[in-house]
Amino acid sequence: MTKNALRAAACAAVLILSSTAAYAQCGGASWYGPGFNGKRAASGEIFNENAMTAAHRSLPFGTKVKVVDQRTGKSVEVTINDRGPYHGSRIIDLSKAAATALGFRNRGTTSVCLAQM
Repeated sequence: MTKNALRAAACAAVLILSSTAAYAQCGGASWYGPGFNGKRAASGEIFNENAMTAAHRSLPFGTKVKVVDQRTGKSVEVTINDRGPYHGSRIIDLSKAAATALGFRNRGTTSVCLAQM
């Protein structure tokens, strides 16, 4: 199976598993925290790298999103409170806490699928 076929299957699985999902997107994820902790996020909130939050280019602030790591199947729920990522084809930038919970913090990036809760 090709990478694109795997991503499509993972996105379909997210939609099936999340019956209330109104939004699905698959792509790259990264994380951020150091250097931003304690500063204002785009939402006006103070960024806390230990909270389960994320940056997305277009979802409204306060949106709850289920993030599923395509490599491991692990998932977390985060709240969108910032804008980004602004690097390549990445679709979400997770807080340090969310990246740790998914298990990709040491790698820096991973492939994920998102479903709006």
